[in-house]
Amino acid sequence: MANNYLVVIDMQKDFVDGSLGTPEAQAIVDDVAAYARAFEGTVAFTRDTHEADYLQTQEGRNLPVEHCIRDTEGWQLVPALEAVRADRQAPVFDKPTFGSVELVWWLAQQNDDAPIDSIEVIGLCTDICVVSNTLLIKAHFPEIPVRTHAHLCAGVTPAAHEAALATMRSCQVQVSE
Repeated sequence: MANNYLVVIDMQKDFVDGSLGTPEAQAIVDDVAAYARAFEGTVAFTRDTHEADYLQTQEGRNLPVEHCIRDTEGWQLVPALEAVRADRQAPVFDKPTFGSVELVWWLAQQNDDAPIDSIEVIGLCTDICVVSNTLLIKAHFPEIPVRTHAHLCAGVTPAAHEAALATMRSCQVQVSE
């Protein structure tokens, strides 16, 4: 039996229909939920997580839109993905920045316990957190196939989404349409 992993990135209310929501993010929710629910393997989630002082951080000064503040409504996974997370009892990695080193360490422990056959990464936003986590994972596991699915990701803009997919392809991440 294959030992496959799926990482669902930041499918949170603020990125779907909240302060940084987009029509593209809203459009992928049902498909991401269906894919994660049916995935044959281990599923994990990340949550972009900021504190009340977000606007005083470097990211907050560069993107002065409060979002994903810990314990707020916008920080929560959208209901369809929270249902999948709860049903699968999937771990969630709260990350204070774009990429999650903690997620990679966890994957390394899983790989030490039983070699991982593949890792897939999907979610939001393709051009920020999806690409950051995917490249962290690929850098740590250069011999494990790492994949993403273009139709299960959404970027800040369609052009940024396409640019991130091109970057991932350049780094030997398998991108399916």
